[in-house]
Amino acid sequence: MFQRALLLLWSTSRVLTLALAALTLLSGGLPAAIAYVAAQVVDAVVHASTHSVSTLNAAPSLPVIELVILEGLLVATLSAAQRAISFCQSLLRAQLGQRVNVMILEKALTLSLPQFEDSEFYDKLTRARREASSRPLSLIMRAFGLVQNAVSLVSFAVLLFSFSPWAVIVLLLAGVPSFVAEAKFSGDAFRLFRWRSPETRMQNYLETVIAREDYAKEVKLYGLGRRLLDRYCDIFERLYKEDRALTIRRDSWGFILGLFGVSALYGAYTWIALEAVEQLITLGQMTMYLLLFRQGQSAVSASLSAIGGIYEDQLYLSTLYEYLETPVPPSTGIAFCGPDASDGLRFENVSFKYPDAEQAALSNITLHLKPGMSLALVGENGAGKTTLIKLLARLYVPTQGKILLEGLDLNLWDADVLRQRIGVIFQDFVRYQMLVGENIGAGDESAFEDEGRWREAAEKGRASSFIDTLSNGFQTQLGKWFKNGRELSGGQWQKIALSRAFMRSSADILVLDEPTAAMDAQAEAEVFEHFRHLAQDRMAILISHRFSTVRMADCIAVIDSGHIAELGSHAELMKKDGVYARLFGLQARGYR
Repeated sequence: MFQRALLLLWSTSRVLTLALAALTLLSGGLPAAIAYVAAQVVDAVVHASTHSVSTLNAAPSLPVIELVILEGLLVATLSAAQRAISFCQSLLRAQLGQRVNVMILEKALTLSLPQFEDSEFYDKLTRARREASSRPLSLIMRAFGLVQNAVSLVSFAVLLFSFSPWAVIVLLLAGVPSFVAEAKFSGDAFRLFRWRSPETRMQNYLETVIAREDYAKEVKLYGLGRRLLDRYCDIFERLYKEDRALTIRRDSWGFILGLFGVSALYGAYTWIALEAVEQLITLGQMTMYLLLFRQGQSAVSASLSAIGGIYEDQLYLSTLYEYLETPVPPSTGIAFCGPDASDGLRFENVSFKYPDAEQAALSNITLHLKPGMSLALVGENGAGKTTLIKLLARLYVPTQGKILLEGLDLNLWDADVLRQRIGVIFQDFVRYQMLVGENIGAGDESAFEDEGRWREAAEKGRASSFIDTLSNGFQTQLGKWFKNGRELSGGQWQKIALSRAFMRSSADILVLDEPTAAMDAQAEAEVFEHFRHLAQDRMAILISHRFSTVRMADCIAVIDSGHIAELGSHAELMKKDGVYARLFGLQARGYR
């Protein structure tokens, strides 16, 4: 894991990585040099004060001044190196955080729709986004810190060895108890982090419901705000109790085991002081050994803490690579066209079952739609109409049977080419918090900023009339998330979405999934009459609950519990006097 993090850091910025490594080595060697020079200063002062015959006000001897200047230069260099390390860290933190977030989002672009509908996948994504953007740099910085402290310890050990080899052993062993506690509780914290990902996602969802404008009206109308906030607080209290218990255990054991290190430090102080009293070492050596032991113990503690931190970072970083290594179904399709363009679209005994569902959403669907034909799908909510469209767009793969376009199985088509052939507006279309024109341009990424294409599509989608009345026309910001944003009515949004479908001028399959539910009956009739005219040479699929619109289609399929219950034209289905005729009659009576 460390190697992967280092490669990630190296690929982000080689210059900053090399600078960080060089500065780390420099910072590791300087403390021992400073301690050594400090000892020379003390001994030089003692020597000068005991052997000088000059007056008390005489200037100090030249070697003392030189040594003090040298120590000052070393301290200034160490300070500059530490500042430079902090500078490099800040730049790398920004660059690496962006790099990891881009990796997470790029991976999301490769995943299939069923993966986005999997709760376990969302747990992976939540864990990756919460921690992984900061952990690679943390891991590398701890590793560099470990190298820095190792360099310092080697230099300390060389100087301490001349005092006693036992001093080196005591120095190294004093921080072990604290390290054991830190490593143990780091693992506990990570297991707690993984276990409660669903609760964290629920908190994020509740924040969205309480604070988003598209939820606000209903939350206020039904008085749900306090209940949702209380639920949010309850989740926090549960998580906080677990955090508090872990923190108490971690800090208590850390304090108790840390006393061993304190005892070792002051035991060494006593030992060194007694050696100086007995004049076995000089006063300067005593100063150096005490400084080395104090700094050495800090270096040992920091090293062991870094090891524990590296272990913890690797655990958290594993969540990033667990997400990034989520398998993506291979796309084997390479075809750009089929063998028989006149064959149009076929569903042959198509069945589909959602993962973990008890019943199939679609069963044995067989349909044939030739170029220039229009097909209407009717049925109760949940009957499987939208699922059928998602199979057509290859967002799902049929469990059984196959779908053919121009005589070729959809799975053999290049996915991007296939989707360029299809213009779909779902009933839950996205309302982008962007410009009016960009909302329309989203229908064809290659023409996303083409204002001429915006206008052409808006004309086809019957949106031009109200867009022209907006203060900035196609440059008007939509939604309330950003400054000067303009909110539209439901019917206006649907016309924007309808225009989005017409952006795909190359699409020969147009699908409208309840696109006019927010329009009045007259506006809907006008839109569909216009739609039928524009789709004369294309295949059109329409889903609607308004039978006055449905009757315009060449063929009507009644979907009931995932099956095709009836199939035929309006006149044919009325003659059968079956489900369609009954539903048509019920709706017609509502207008009398």
